[in-house]
Parts: sequence; C-alpha cells; structure tokens
Amino acid sequence: EASYYNFSENIKFYIEACDDGSNDVLSIDRVSTEMILTVKKDIPPHAVTRPICGIMGTIRLVAGTYLIVITKKKKVGDLLGHAVWKAMDFDVISYKKTVLHLTDNQMQDNKAFLSMINSVLLTDGFYFATDYDLTHTLQRLANTSPEFQEMSLLERADQRFVWNGHLLREFMPQPELHRFAYPVVHGFIFMKSCCINGKIFDWNIISRRSCFRAGVRYYVRGIDSEGHAANFVETEQIVQYNGGKASFVQTRGSIPFYWSQRPNLKYKPKPQISKTIDHLDGFQRHFDSQIIIYGKQVILNLIDQKGSEKQLEQAFDKMVSSLENDLIGFYITFLPECSRMRWHRLQILVDMVTEMQDEYGYFLVDVDGNVLVQQEGMFRSNCMDCLDRTNVIQSLLARRSLQSQLERLGVLHMGQRIEDQADFEKIYKNAWADNANACAKQYAGTGALKTDFTRTGKRTQWGLVMDGWNSMIRYYKNNFSDGFRQDSIDLFLGNYSIDEADMTTPLHETKDWKFLTLPIIMVVAFSMCIICLLMAGDTWTETLAYVLFWGTASFVTAGVILFNGREFVDAPKLVQKEKMD
Repeated sequence: EASYYNFSENIKFYIEACDDGSNDVLSIDRVSTEMILTVKKDIPPHAVTRPICGIMGTIRLVAGTYLIVITKKKKVGDLLGHAVWKAMDFDVISYKKTVLHLTDNQMQDNKAFLSMINSVLLTDGFYFATDYDLTHTLQRLANTSPEFQEMSLLERADQRFVWNGHLLREFMPQPELHRFAYPVVHGFIFMKSCCINGKIFDWNIISRRSCFRAGVRYYVRGIDSEGHAANFVETEQIVQYNGGKASFVQTRGSIPFYWSQRPNLKYKPKPQISKTIDHLDGFQRHFDSQIIIYGKQVILNLIDQKGSEKQLEQAFDKMVSSLENDLIGFYITFLPECSRMRWHRLQILVDMVTEMQDEYGYFLVDVDGNVLVQQEGMFRSNCMDCLDRTNVIQSLLARRSLQSQLERLGVLHMGQRIEDQADFEKIYKNAWADNANACAKQYAGTGALKTDFTRTGKRTQWGLVMDGWNSMIRYYKNNFSDGFRQDSIDLFLGNYSIDEADMTTPLHETKDWKFLTLPIIMVVAFSMCIICLLMAGDTWTETLAYVLFWGTASFVTAGVILFNGREFVDAPKLVQKEKMD
C-alpha cells in the first residue's frame, strides 16, 4: 500500500500513489464530482502538484463539495510489523474555485460550517494504518474468515470506530478506489519498546472512540434508541515478545439508559432520568450487542451512592436486577471507602473481581501463531463522565492482566512484580495518564482530573491545583463553547447534513432580549458596587447605601441569569432539541 501520494489540482483533482508500483491515478471531476481511475499520463503537465498522506473523504457544505486530505503525519510505532500513523494536519479543499455564486448569508453559513469541520480535525487523536486494520482487536482479527482477510480495509473495518465513515460514503460503492482512502480511528495510541530483565518487548495501548452517539460531555449522555452508549471507548492493551503476542480489552461507556445532564450555568447540573421512554428496552439492546461482540460482562459502576448521582446508581442497579441475564456476571458499585479522593483504595475493587478476571482471561498467541487463550468476558467500567475514575480502575485491571501475560511470555520471572520494575512502571503509569488526558480532551474539552494519582500512585498538591484549573476550564467550555463542538461533531459524522434543495440552515438563531441585557446590567451593577467602595462618599451611610443598592442589583441579576441558565449557555443548533433531551 502507498504511504504517501501526489495531489494535483487542475480542472480535476488527481491523486497518484507514489510508492506502490501502480500506474493508477484517482481522478475526481470538480464539477460532476465523479470519481474514476485513470493513468499517470492523463495528469496535465502544468497541474500544481504537492504531496499528501492520504484521503479522509468528502463532505458537502453550502458552497458545494469539499475534499478532506491528510497533509502531515507522524509515526507512532509498529504493530505486528505494520506502521501506525498519527494524522497531524489536514486540508479542506473546495471543488469549486469560487464562492461568488453564494449570497452573503450563505457565505457566512459556509464559513461557519468550514470552521466546524476544522474544529473536529484539530482535535488531537486521529490515527490510521495503510496496511493494517486498527478498528479491530487482535482477537477479532484472529477469528476471521479467509474472505474477510481478502476485503479492503474500508470494507472490513468495524464501523463503530471509523470516524471518517460518513466522509467515505462516495468511495464505498467503488472498491477499486478503496486503496486511496483509509479508515481513521479517533482516540489514543501509545507504542513503545520496553525492557525488563534484559528482554525487549513491545507494549501498546489502543483506545478506540465510538462514532455512534459521539459528542461532548453534557450534551451527550446515556444511550440512543439503538443502545449505543455515549463516550463509548474500547481500550486494548497489547504486548509482543519474541514472536508471541497477547492482548487485554476493556470498555467504558455512559450509564446505559435514557438520561441527560444539560448545562445550565451551575457547576454540576442535576442529572435527569427520562420518564417517557422504556429504559429496559434500550438497556437490553446495549448489553445484547456488547455480549455478542465481547462475551460475558462485568459491570464496574463507579458513580457515587449519594448526592445527585444516587438516583442514577439506584436506577442502574434496578435495571441490572430486572434484566436477569446470566451473561452479566457481576455488578459492582463504587465503594464508599474509595470516595473523597481515597483512590488508592480502588485496589479493593480490583481484589473483588480477581476471580472473574482470571476466569475471563486474555488473548494469547504463541510464536507459531497458535491461539493458546481467548478473552471470554469484558470489564465494562463507567463513572459519570467515564473519564477520571474509570481510567484509574482500567489501569489497575490492565496491570494485573499484563503481569500474567509477561510471565507466560517469559519476560517476567516467577515472583517478580511489575510494580517493582521502576523504569517500566514509570512508562506504564505515564502512558495510562496520557490515555486519560486524550479521552478527557475529546469528551470534556480538557485534560483528565486526578492524573497525578495515575502517574505517581498518590494525590499531590500540584495535582489538586491542576484539577482546579482543569475544572474551571471545563466549566467554561461546557457552558459557553460545547454547543459549537457538538454541532461540529454532528456535521463531521453525518448526523446533520446540508440539504441541496433547501440551503436554509439553523445557524441564525435569534437570542431572547435577556441574553444580552441581563449580563450587561449585572456587569454595570457590580462595577458600580466596586467603584462605590473605592470612592467613598461624604459619609459612611451614603457609601453603604450605594454599595447595598448596586450590590443587590448585581446579586438579583445574577440570580435571574442562573434561574434562566439554559438560555445563556452555548447550545447545539444543528440537531433538534428532542434528540438532545
């Protein structure tokens, strides 16, 4: 497969594979949008040519169709002898050479949609391989048929994790074009050669974020009607040594029933459980699909059993009990002794599931390619966001699995513990903390909280300061920029598409008078309050009266703004509210 291409612009686009020995060239007509194979001699000699790393796909905006290409990549490492790349930069190229056919409003809309596409592309964490299927685990790939192996990467990819699936819809019906575009996954990949006892082995983490029910923290919670959970991530830990290989897979995903937590200017909006939908139907759909894909399930529910999270914990517990499915083998809730940052005690939770983890096992292949063990069950972890607590428990379970794998592969001697291998333990903790940060940035908009615990095994003063900073940034983004981020993801994934027949868009939403008037009144009143304090009047009673008046005005205005919080947050415009509630 080609590792880079030449891209030429003229009346048509020409994409030429540079190092696969083929004479074929992909030709894209900029007027009819037709894509066909041609040969190198058809490229006009005066065409402007530049190198690109691959094609993400095409998307239709107000001005017409755009081609999205990868212009810069960085090698992450090798997986089973195949290069894995991180896409670092992109270009969005218009089929049309001008936008003069648009009205002023259409130009504004097109510019807004382009900024949405670029917003998603600038989100860190897009990965691809030219000759390896990153969307499947080692175990799924080992259990495939010869026919599956003959398919192109686009045809055989797990659609849950193909983030450019919507962009590739024009390529899919034409198999001869598949080698010009690759499935791109979104998440986190870490690859490193490590050494224990003088033995060098490759250790990898691959986190695949699902593109079904994808979105941002407060606007996408729970499940959809198909049973797809929000913030669903499949994390696979792979180790390779001396021809043998092993993997351990875990999943995380939002609490799988119908609930929401829309931002309303409060630091922690109260979760709302839907009262009009049959929760058990969606709940069953979710776990039926999980059991088909992964086998038996162990639910690690890490939400608190008090406060605003209590109602979710009780509903989750009730649904697991009413499902009566023998393949859901265990349901464990967050222990009270682990709350209030006593996360070192999460080991108690791990100890509770050791027998289950030993029973479910992991995937192991020997030097000759013989499958010795298969993973027969899955740990599904969740907290409210499926970020911070979830990552800590996943790293503990993964370490326990890795301990056994390295012993069986002959890297660790009997009696040796991973925790005692100082160099590798540092790499291990930092990689899992980086995984937490990547997942958090993609869902919540900031790095993860509590990563000081993952990196060092204890809570630190600097970690508390960074958590406070990240919490403030999360608050701002969740309330004042996540509507745009949600719209960007929906447009990118095809949840919202621009109608060629009707070019009117929902971007021009008029705000209520309160949106502009009340914040101005509050700022003026607060400023006057400060001025009165600094510039005292003739008597203290006069000063007090002014301060009380302006202080009361700012306080009352702030109260009115908080009461109408939903009207002041940045809400998505492209998806109807019924879908969001």
